[in-house]
Amino acid sequence: MIRVMSFLLVLVPLALILDLAHIGGHSLVFVTSGLAMVPLAAFLGVATEQVAGYTGAKIGALLNATLGNAAELIITIIALREGLTSVVKASIAGSIIGNILIVLGVSILAGGVRNGIQRFDAQTASVNATTMSLAVVALAIPAVIARGGALRPSDHDIERLSDLMAVVLIVIYGLYLLFTMRGPKLPSEPEAHKPTMSLAMATGILASATIAIVVMSEILVDALEPTAASWGLSDFFIGIMLVPLIGNIAEHLVAVQMALQNKMDLSLGIAIGSGLQIALFVTPVLVLVGWAMNTPMTLVFNPYELTALIAAVLIAVLISVDGESHWLEGAQLTALYLLIGIGFYFVP
Repeated sequence: MIRVMSFLLVLVPLALILDLAHIGGHSLVFVTSGLAMVPLAAFLGVATEQVAGYTGAKIGALLNATLGNAAELIITIIALREGLTSVVKASIAGSIIGNILIVLGVSILAGGVRNGIQRFDAQTASVNATTMSLAVVALAIPAVIARGGALRPSDHDIERLSDLMAVVLIVIYGLYLLFTMRGPKLPSEPEAHKPTMSLAMATGILASATIAIVVMSEILVDALEPTAASWGLSDFFIGIMLVPLIGNIAEHLVAVQMALQNKMDLSLGIAIGSGLQIALFVTPVLVLVGWAMNTPMTLVFNPYELTALIAAVLIAVLISVDGESHWLEGAQLTALYLLIGIGFYFVP
């Protein structure tokens, strides 16, 4: 896998050349820079795993989730700087939906086909699902208040509401991390593997991959709007379906790999844990970054995004009840993601 990704690294300088020399048009630049994120995300994941060998399993898992979302955080901050708040919100919703439906769905499907019925710790999965439900309810509150008709607050008050809720969400995420870090070790929880490279080398790869992701993200966002126009796609569709898939590619690959190895606690932890981090940390950080950049970023999501978020979380809660999964559940999650994508394609 890494050998293949090494060959794909050629896409990074290629995207840079196409953008600087204005060769091939916006669509080619968009596709090339988007595909260049795949090997960069893969190397980011490998380096994170190596660092985890030095820091321990729990800290390594947190580092993996954080840096796994680094690409999308960078993309959305750049889009926010360009004033594309609707794309940023769509990307947030799409990332949560994607992690719960397509990442978890494909993982359960692939793992179920290979291993049959798979079991995981229902208590941990329930805590994750409950926390995710809380996050989605919190994200829905500003949208409900903003559509209050005659009782609707002013735009300024909605911005302040979002800022205050962002602070609360970050505190909740901190408490969630404290709980999971201090919680008992599961019998099935794997120890961090022995690293095969030095800490300095792993850290260097982390830094290099992150810098390259920043550059590719800048190119990707610049080409987003003209590409959407030329393809006949809305900014909303690209933001909610394409950007999250590109930004979270590392987590997608690792979650499926863990499911194939019958490590469902880890696979669910990656899929659900990443969605939690997006909802409770990345989203409020973007709200506060928007405030700092004087680019108002509220937590008012549109009805399409909220409906999909609620449906995805409901499915996650149902799957967490019995502590086991099979391939049909994975197929159902994947099908729901495709149905939502088809519906979003027709949203102008």
